[in-house]
Amino acid sequence: MSIDLHKHREIQQKLAAQEPLDPRVEKLVNEVIARVADKWTMIILDVLAEHGELRFTQLGRLVPGISQKMLTQTLREMEREGLVVRTVHPVVPPKVEYRLTDLGLSLGAAFCGVWIWAEQNLEKIERARAAFDQRTKPEDQSMSRSV
Repeated sequence: MSIDLHKHREIQQKLAAQEPLDPRVEKLVNEVIARVADKWTMIILDVLAEHGELRFTQLGRLVPGISQKMLTQTLREMEREGLVVRTVHPVVPPKVEYRLTDLGLSLGAAFCGVWIWAEQNLEKIERARAAFDQRTKPEDQSMSRSV
C-alpha cells in the first residue's frame, strides 16, 4: 500500500494552522460520530431518505435484521437529535409515522461522501485486506494450536 509523505505533511500543516475548535463544536462532532457509527442509524437514514415517511412496521421490514426494541431505541435517539420527526395520528389502532427532518436529510447527504470514497477505493481496500490476511494467516494458525 502506497504512502504519499508529501500529502501527509500537507494535511498535518493545514490541521496545525487551524484555529482552535470551539469546545461545543468538538463535543458535537464527537457525538455525531458516535451516533452515526451505530450501524442502525445510518441504515435508517438511508431507508427514510429513499422512501420518505414510513410507519414503524414498514420501516422495520425495510431494515433487515433489526429487532423492534433496537428500532424503537434508535428512532428515539434520532428523534432526540432532531434527525427524524415522529407523527402520531389519533386513530385506532394508533398510527405512528417517521420522516427525516431537514437536519437528518443533510446528515445523510454529508455521509454520501463515504459511499463515494468506498467506490473509489474498493479495490485498494480489498487488496490491502487480502495482503494482510495472507501475511497473518500462518501466524493465527500457530497461535490457535498453542492455546
